[in-house]
Order: sequence, then structure tokens, then C-alpha cells
Amino acid sequence: MPSFVAPVIAPGTVARVPQPVLRPAGLTVRPWRASDLADVVRAYAQPDIQRWHVQSLDRLEAERWIRSRHDRWRNEQGADWAVTDDTGVLGRIGLTQLDLAGGVGEVVYWLLPEARGRGVAAQALGALSDWAFDRLGLHRLELTHSTHNPASCRVAQAALFALEGTRRACGLHADGWHDMHLHARLAADPRPSCQWPRPPAHRRRSVT
Repeated sequence: MPSFVAPVIAPGTVARVPQPVLRPAGLTVRPWRASDLADVVRAYAQPDIQRWHVQSLDRLEAERWIRSRHDRWRNEQGADWAVTDDTGVLGRIGLTQLDLAGGVGEVVYWLLPEARGRGVAAQALGALSDWAFDRLGLHRLELTHSTHNPASCRVAQAALFALEGTRRACGLHADGWHDMHLHARLAADPRPSCQWPRPPAHRRRSVT
């Protein structure tokens, strides 16, 4: 059935180009590599990542997970990056749902424990958002998280994803149904100011 509305982004726009490397201040946000296997296994062994992402991965499953990230790009179903600095992998940022015709993507992220509290997730989210709006051409990005996860809410707010409401009993977790906050940014919305992530504690200098 023909549509009266043209796709926001033409089919093939993603698949025909390599997945980009993003470089927000102090970070490198790059496609996942086979050599990241140990970091992925360690991440999905963290109780809080298991809780909010409702899964764990053993070594074989993590290998498949990394391969599937590249398949999702080629199939234009999503996009996924490792968030890194000169110490190694810090976390993940990605689009788990990518609707090119509708111009909408859904964001997901997690950080390893040693990377938290430094502004890393917000910085990576800002870089992904800029790429999604300015280079890919999306109209809207959405982000959902459990109302019991205030840390994720702070990341969304720092990246200027407006809280649009609460979706009641929308997310099924291991302990039952959770109400979920819905945040979103539009391409025309204000952009957050760029800030350098704070260095890890072992590299910070004391100020006296």
C-alpha cells in the first residue's frame, strides 16, 4: 500500500557506509571489536547491569553479542558502540531500535563501575545524539528507564533529554513490572554544552 508520507531517511542510508567512530572530548566511541570480549563478559556479570538490562552473557553469548552488533548495522536495525578512553572500554552506547522511515531511534547505555560518576555516559549520549541528528538525519531520539533507576535519569537530564512522562507498568524486570520514564530529544531541541569527563580516581590530581 503506497504511503502519503516519504521516509524521513531513505533505506540503505546506514548499510551503505561504515559505522563511524565518534570522538567526544576525552573519549573514543567506536564499533565493538572481538578483542572487547572480556569487557562485555565482565559488564554483564555486574548485578546492576543485569538488573536494568535483564540479561547476563557467558563467553560464548558475548561473542555472539559482539558479532550481532555489526549485523544490526548492516541490516539497519540498530547501532552499537563501545565507549572507551586510553584505559580501555568504559561502557556501551547504542540505538536498540532504529526506524529510518519514521526518523526515530531508541537509546540504550551502560557503564562499567570504574567509569561512573565522571560524566562519561552523558558525554557519549551527547555525541551519539549529534551524530544521529546531524549526520544520519533522525528527527527524534527516545530513552526509557525504570523509575527505580535514578542514575539513568540523571544521564538523560544531563544530555537534555526531556522527561515526557511515565509509562505505567511498561518494563518487565526480574522482580516484576516497573513503571518507566520516557525521555526524548528532537533534532531541533537545544544541545548540551560539551564538558570533559573527569579522569578516573587513580589519575586525578589532588587540589590543595
